[in-house]
Amino acid sequence: MKNYVIFTDSACDMELSTLEKWNVKCVDLTLKFDGEDEVLNNNEIDPKEFYQKMRDGGVAKTSAVNSERFKIIFEEEIQKGNDIFYLGFSSGISTTYNSGAFACKALSEKYPDSKLIAVDSLAASAGFGLLLYLTVKKKEEGADIEELAEYVKETVPHICHWFTVDDLVYLKRGGRVSPAAAFIGGMLGIKPVLHVDDEGHLIPVLKVRGRKASIKALADKYGELAVDKTCGPIFICQGDCKEDAQLLADILKEEYGRDVDMTVYTGPVIGAHSGPGTLALFFLGKNK
Repeated sequence: MKNYVIFTDSACDMELSTLEKWNVKCVDLTLKFDGEDEVLNNNEIDPKEFYQKMRDGGVAKTSAVNSERFKIIFEEEIQKGNDIFYLGFSSGISTTYNSGAFACKALSEKYPDSKLIAVDSLAASAGFGLLLYLTVKKKEEGADIEELAEYVKETVPHICHWFTVDDLVYLKRGGRVSPAAAFIGGMLGIKPVLHVDDEGHLIPVLKVRGRKASIKALADKYGELAVDKTCGPIFICQGDCKEDAQLLADILKEEYGRDVDMTVYTGPVIGAHSGPGTLALFFLGKNK
């Protein structure tokens, strides 16, 4: 079986040390703050500093990876004799996946003896990271590149993303809620509960009053949707709100006897759109 390399992009919010341990190569999305010239890779800024800068009024704009960047990176591996499997950030949120898929198609024509497969995760942040984790495990079990692609496509519809935010202003900027809804929600302490749908879009689902109620709502979704509440990986990501992440983990432990497998920061590229206080839960569900 010809060797293949798994590629991803930094919207998966996995730490570089984790990706290195998994033997996964990562292409970075970028961001910069309004009024500043410096363009930063997602992994070049400390998350705590990033969220503090947002709290101080900073507005960050993000940029997708273009196809030329993907071509350069993929071609380096092809010339080493490796095939390419790229798992990309949801096409419902970013053009990054489409750029990676285009690069795979173009290089497949240039190198007809090589296999380049791109799969749309239809996922974001540590939900994307959870799918990547399962992808790596499947490769370690001996799956060839085509078997891996089939497995990942079958798994995509079962990656549940449930999250809440602390301040609606960031969702307002991205057009996820109206200015009026953001204003009224802020006045009344309304916290939305959102998920990523079957097309990879961010969709508001519930409105609850108060932060603790929104955190409990995330845990309730685990109880409602988990394929098997007694097993299966659970990931959490948090936008500089470790205490809230711990509260969510404690609820899952108390109500379902489950330990969280991994808690990570919501990375700057995702956090630029969801803001400080973002809290999300990811697991395998009967459906999204």
